[in-house]
Amino acid sequence: MTVIKQYRISAASAAELVSGIEAAVAAGKLIPGEPLPSVRRLAEDVGLSPVTVSAAVAELRRRGVVVTEQRRGTRIGPGPPLGSPRTSLPIPQGARDLSRGNPDPELLPDLAAALARCALPKRLYGEAPVLPELAAHAREQLRADGIDGEHLCIVSGALDGIERVLQAHTRPGDRIAVENPGYAALYDLLRAQGLLLEPVAIDDRGMLPDALRGALDAGAKALVLTPRGQNPTGAALDATRAQELRELIAPQPELLLIEDDHLWSVAGSTLHTLSAGRERWAATRSVAKALGPDLRLAVLSGDAQTLARVQGRQQCGPGWVSNILQTLVLELWRDADVSRQVAHAASVYAKRRERLLEQLAERGVNAHGTSGLNVWVPVGEEAGVIGALLQRGWVLAPGTPYRLADSPPAVRVTTATLAEEEALALAVDLAEVLRPSGASRSG
Repeated sequence: MTVIKQYRISAASAAELVSGIEAAVAAGKLIPGEPLPSVRRLAEDVGLSPVTVSAAVAELRRRGVVVTEQRRGTRIGPGPPLGSPRTSLPIPQGARDLSRGNPDPELLPDLAAALARCALPKRLYGEAPVLPELAAHAREQLRADGIDGEHLCIVSGALDGIERVLQAHTRPGDRIAVENPGYAALYDLLRAQGLLLEPVAIDDRGMLPDALRGALDAGAKALVLTPRGQNPTGAALDATRAQELRELIAPQPELLLIEDDHLWSVAGSTLHTLSAGRERWAATRSVAKALGPDLRLAVLSGDAQTLARVQGRQQCGPGWVSNILQTLVLELWRDADVSRQVAHAASVYAKRRERLLEQLAERGVNAHGTSGLNVWVPVGEEAGVIGALLQRGWVLAPGTPYRLADSPPAVRVTTATLAEEEALALAVDLAEVLRPSGASRSG
């Protein structure tokens, strides 16, 4: 019995088939990663022609509901843009969850105390969308890192800013160069907008120039990269690699460059931006990891035309990001004690990440994590490793949602809360689990 028969999806047209599959996903009857039958088998099941079914699958792919890859066929995407009853997998009692990418709550500032110090505004319609003091502070921070902050706005997080920039410059079917492996939520966002992902291989220093050249030759209209703290691998551009990439994209002034500096002050490495001198560019800076994930606020800077388009669309929709949030973030930025706390957090995150890398290296386990809150561990087969570690009390993130074609299997470990004794225990367990799997090792 096929998936489609099991859920009794019937259709008299391509549109009805699309609606039926979307409804099954929204109801939780088709789950992320679940394969669909071949076009021919699906056509037989629902009584439509292969041409009609192929058109329906293409529309579902354009909407980001399904993904199709060579040798893997068509399956429900890892993050289909549909509301559904999907919930996170339950964490077994006593297991240590290192899968979610969260910062350490003990290293976040006290928001209640900061709120108590704030004179909260009564924002009315028609007022400026960005607090002038917040904009001035953000410009100083951007200039310190070599980014032009003349044109900026405030958005509801880094992905919100990226989405708005892409809407301002791209249309469905455009190819977007992305890191591979890369941020799963970004992949889902691009698919939901009908954009085509053009994977660019990376190493510990970020995008490989030859791989990026291939994506540009394939017709990429935009480039989205993480200059430091890359999720999931922790890659970070250094001065040499950044210069190589700048020279590579220089002959293409029409290419839209988007830099996602999502970790910013807690990334644990220096920023090397590609934005200087670009005609079409944008850069996001989120406060989520340094100040708290519930602070849905990011600074978006860019060229004048891009920011004008983003602000125009923002005015047609939500209008502005809450001035209460803006006031709170400004209060936190101005507080010297909070600045010291954020700097301390960055140091702690670096030590925790490096400690696990050292323990893994001592046991011959290859792993990556130049910066950020995660360590990326290549494995022979993800599901087996995840299951074996779960039996030992560790919950890690499978690499599949973060990987596109030609990116080998791996697992992601969030090290933000990983204590010293835990790093040793996890390294021992990882080494033992990987030893019989035939995973790649280094001496």
